[in-house]
Amino acid sequence: MQILNISGYKFITLSELPELQTALLNQAKTSVLKGTILLSVEGINLNLAGMPENLAVFLTALRADLRFTDMTFRESYSAEQPFKHMKVKLKDEIITLREPNINPAVKTAPAISPREFKQWLDEKRDIVVLDTRNDYEVRFGTFTDAQHLQLDDFSDFPAAVTKVVSDKPVVMCCTGGIRCEKAAAVMLNAGYSAVYQLQGGILNYFAEVGGDHYQGECFVFDQRVAVDPSLQATGTVQCRICQGPVTKSQQITPYYIPNVSCHACVNHLT
Repeated sequence: MQILNISGYKFITLSELPELQTALLNQAKTSVLKGTILLSVEGINLNLAGMPENLAVFLTALRADLRFTDMTFRESYSAEQPFKHMKVKLKDEIITLREPNINPAVKTAPAISPREFKQWLDEKRDIVVLDTRNDYEVRFGTFTDAQHLQLDDFSDFPAAVTKVVSDKPVVMCCTGGIRCEKAAAVMLNAGYSAVYQLQGGILNYFAEVGGDHYQGECFVFDQRVAVDPSLQATGTVQCRICQGPVTKSQQITPYYIPNVSCHACVNHLT
């Protein structure tokens, strides 16, 4: 039995959030889904999993709302349900940046498709690939020669982006695309001109072109922890101490003690 996992977002001004919250939660529960939907005045962000036919019913109901008709979703499959609960939360932001002047629905950078991005990398174009994810996520894997800003939290991005000094075109990437929407607007406001975002993020790149030019796995925010370029769970777990990846082979070494240490942090513990 294969569980379908979907993720998607849309920046759009929303109102009557409590009513929308109730309607989406009821529909999700009726469709026997699990996962999380975030709602705010700036839009919607959802990550759901369930049987394909049940998700189809949910998406039909969602798209009946004209505000969400044009939403697109990234898909992958797993052998088990990767979420424990079904939650619909009201938030100040669907991706936290704490920059109220940033509104991707009004201003953000153009997106380039995974195939075009791969072509740029194949051609060795003189570009900067900027990974906008947090440091621990980048440790699971990223694009070859990509830069990142050693972020502890995405809300640190506006201050940290000043470290990027380049007159080259910048292509940003993240897990599913949502963080790049805001990061792109930050960079444009900071005076960068040639800024692009990878459409649908790393997961969409995997789905469209595979793992070329990518090293390692992609961290995901559910019980799968990480997926490979074929969008399959790898069995890698996350160290609870340093937050880094622990592969299957590393899990059987004496350095890995759950909730105590892993191969990467054992020598730094006192």
